[in-house]
Order: sequence, then structure tokens, then C-alpha cells
Amino acid sequence: MHNIPLKYILPLLGLTVSAFVFNTSEFMPIGLLLDMADSFNMTAGQLGIIITVYAWVVALLSLPLMLLASSMNVRKLLLLTVALFAIGQIASGLAVNFFMLVAARICVACAHAVFWSLAGPLATRLVTRVHRPFALSMIVTGSAIAMIFGLPIGRVIGLYAGWRMTFLIIAGIAIAIVIYQWRFFPELIEARTPEKISLKEMLRQPIIYANYLITILFATAYYTVYSYIEPFLQNVAHFDAEWITGVLMLLGVCGLMGSFIFSHFYGSARYLIIRNSLLGLFIPLMLWQVAASNFITMTAACMFIGMIATLFNVTFQAELIRNVPSSAAPVAMSISSGSFNIGIGGGTFIGSTITGANLIASIGYAGAVIAGLALICTLFIYLPAARKQA
Repeated sequence: MHNIPLKYILPLLGLTVSAFVFNTSEFMPIGLLLDMADSFNMTAGQLGIIITVYAWVVALLSLPLMLLASSMNVRKLLLLTVALFAIGQIASGLAVNFFMLVAARICVACAHAVFWSLAGPLATRLVTRVHRPFALSMIVTGSAIAMIFGLPIGRVIGLYAGWRMTFLIIAGIAIAIVIYQWRFFPELIEARTPEKISLKEMLRQPIIYANYLITILFATAYYTVYSYIEPFLQNVAHFDAEWITGVLMLLGVCGLMGSFIFSHFYGSARYLIIRNSLLGLFIPLMLWQVAASNFITMTAACMFIGMIATLFNVTFQAELIRNVPSSAAPVAMSISSGSFNIGIGGGTFIGSTITGANLIASIGYAGAVIAGLALICTLFIYLPAARKQA
């Protein structure tokens, strides 16, 4: 694998599997909502609050948790984070009432917040600078595979063995990851703990605050449309249920293409990748309603935004890690994770408002306006700052 020594490939594989499990867990309740709601004598809409609570806990606690944990040994922190995740999954599977389930999901969300603050910086610290794009693309590949196979597998287990068993199996995999990483994850040379002043200085830099602003805008634009892609495909594009499932899997598969483009071209065409990751969201969202008139163009548009979403995520993570000291990278990534989850919450809310007003056919235009703002920030704030710093 790109001439990386085996002793670093093994922990990198552990991080990749962890990324798969964490992402599968985040969205797993979506496919199990009806069964879970029946268990607690609730409607799917009422139980759906656990998804919203999860996103907002990650958004609000990513930075505080990383600041609290920033002085810890990173190996120990990684093992404790995955262990906390496993405990939260066990508690979810054994929850006897709704409030216990919410508490368990908050526990998992806290582990999620810390893990995604650590994953990128740890992956890049395991390898030399020339291998960093490959290391980051492995983490993103784990996430993309979760979108393709994690959710359907979770749903199948839930249907045949009950939703509780799905959570308990995830817990079992997490425990296996703790044992695996305890065996293979090396002690890394500790970077200096970031001081509060360095965090303030970091946030004053245009290349850093623009990264966070663009991340919020991109996630808001994407999730405005993606959160309601199923009713859009059904009611506007007139796809049948089977093909909607197929299109959503294709969208996830194309995420792997975004990861491939990044790992092979980011080093040689950095500015082109940055610009096109924003332009590539704006154009299809602008044409979203037009594309819905034709089966082929709608499918192509879905596949394209799947590729772009992954390309954007890994590119702007790489940009952030590139532009902050290694000691500040986990804290910087925690703000990025929080920013993305703010976008998820904001986009879901905007999409819900548009859908509730019976304007779902025009939902792409709302996403395009927000993506356009992200593109403007990229062209006139981020890229000039990046060129100045180069």
C-alpha cells in the first residue's frame, strides 16, 4: 500500500474500520426507526428526535471535549473513545425506555465527537507527508463504505434479529477494535498541548475561519437536499421504491470515486480540487429540478453529488491539517466536526421547512443558493489566503 511500512498500515486499517463503524452507527436509527418506535409505543416522528439530538451533541461538544482531552496520551484517548462508544451501543441495545435510549445515544455522540477530531490527525501522523493524502482517503473510504453497506446491513439485522441486536453487534465490533488497536496502534511522539492563545490566533487566520465557514455552508447546502432526497425522487422524479434504494447505494459508491480523485490528484492539482469541490455541488443543485424530468440525468446528478460530498470532506480536512500545527490539529478538527454537524442540523431544518410548504420540487434551488455562498467564500477568501500562505 504505497510503500507504507506494515506497522503503520495495521493501525491505519484499524482507524478505517473504526470510521466505518462510527458512521454506520450515526445513521443506523434511520433504517430502524419504525421498529424502535413500536418498542417504545411512539411514532417515528417522536422517536426521530434521537437523530437530531445526536447531531447537535456532536456539534456542541466536539470542541469542549477535545480541549478537555487535549493533554491526554493520544493512544490512550483513542482506546477510551472506542470503549465509550461500545458502552453507549450496549446501553442503546438494552434501553428499557426512551430516556435511557436518548442517554445512551448521547454517550455514543460524545465518543463520535472525539473520534472524528482524532481520526484525521492520527492517520496523517502515522505516515510521512507524501503519504498523507492516501492515509486520509482510507479514513474517508471507511465512511463511504458505511454509507453503501453499513445502513442496509444494519437494517437487515434489525429486521431478522430485532433492532436491539443491531446495536449489540456494533458494540461487539467496537470491543474487537479496542483489542486490535491496543495491540497494533503505536505510541506516537506527543505534540505540545495547544495553548488557549494559539487557538485564538488560529481562528484569526483567514485560511482557518474560511475553512469552517465553507464547511458549514457546504454541509447546509448538501443536507438541505440530501435529507429529503427520498421524497424528492419519489414525488418529483417519479422513481419507484426499488430504484430509489439503488440510486442511494450508487450515491454512496460514487463517494469512493471522490476519495480516489483526492488521493491521486490533490498533491498535484490542489487549487483545482478545492475550487471544483464547491463548483461540483453548486451546478447539480442548480439543475436539480431540471434533472428530475429525466431518469438518466437525475440518477447522474445523485451520483455526482455523492462523489463531490466525499471529495469536499477529505479535501477540506486535508487543508485544515496542512494549515495548523500538529499540536493543534485535534482541536482544529473538533471545530471542523462541529461545523459540519451545524450544517447537517441547518440543512435538515431548511429542507423540512421547504418540504412542509409543499415546495419540494424547488428544494435544489435553496441548496444551490447556499452552495453559491460557499463557492464565493472559496474563490474570494479561501483560495487567495491559500496562495498567500503557499
